Amino acid sequence: MKIDQIRGQSFAMPAHRPAYPKPPFRFLRREYLIISYETDPEALAAIVPEPLRANSPVVHYEFIRMPDSTGFGDYTESGQVVSVIDPEGRKANYTHAMYLDDEGPIAAGREIWGFPKKLARPVLRIDGNDTLLGTLDYGTQRVATGTMGYKYETLDLEKERAALAGTPNYLLKIIPHVDGTARICELVRFFLRDVTVHGAWTGPGALDLLPHALAPVADLPVRRVIGAKHVLADLTLDIGEVAFDYLA
Repeated sequence: MKIDQIRGQSFAMPAHRPAYPKPPFRFLRREYLIISYETDPEALAAIVPEPLRANSPVVHYEFIRMPDSTGFGDYTESGQVVSVIDPEGRKANYTHAMYLDDEGPIAAGREIWGFPKKLARPVLRIDGNDTLLGTLDYGTQRVATGTMGYKYETLDLEKERAALAGTPNYLLKIIPHVDGTARICELVRFFLRDVTVHGAWTGPGALDLLPHALAPVADLPVRRVIGAKHVLADLTLDIGEVAFDYLA
């Protein structure tokens, strides 16, 4: 390969056949189970990176099925999103942890935006006849179980669409240098675009998080579940932007 070819054609690893295509990525019939809970304020403050700040001790634990996503195929993920205030004073989301079962979105999520993704085995399905069940196994160990009464009460679709499309989302992107130091250390902001909500429901919810050395979701312990919702939507994961450069 010539130098000009490398400069002009390369965008991801490996150079001859990257693990994922270029963004943006479109998701159809993306299904969320989101259980919101109160946690320990001190534990939460310890993981929210400045210049973001925690505005309440609320964590959203998510199980997400993605049966049709451009470039990634069919996969499932699970993780924790924290309610924060961004430097512009807006209510925002900070993604603290994500676990999923597909190499392409793990590599793309980490390398492009800085999603904190690790390989694991999340599942979202109907259990019995009346329960939406989400589970997360890391290796052979169960680390998260979430349940919700199936479609108990309908939510306002426009309100849910506006929340998905209008809320800024933040990530802490860290890429190492060849000497093991940080080459990139940035706070990245992104939005979800072209959002259509096909259905949204709420119902009684419960969440159990178990300690694990390498999947420490229980480090933000459940003090009280405050809500649960089930959302079905189409959306586009758009390109991001650097909101703050820690190495500048």
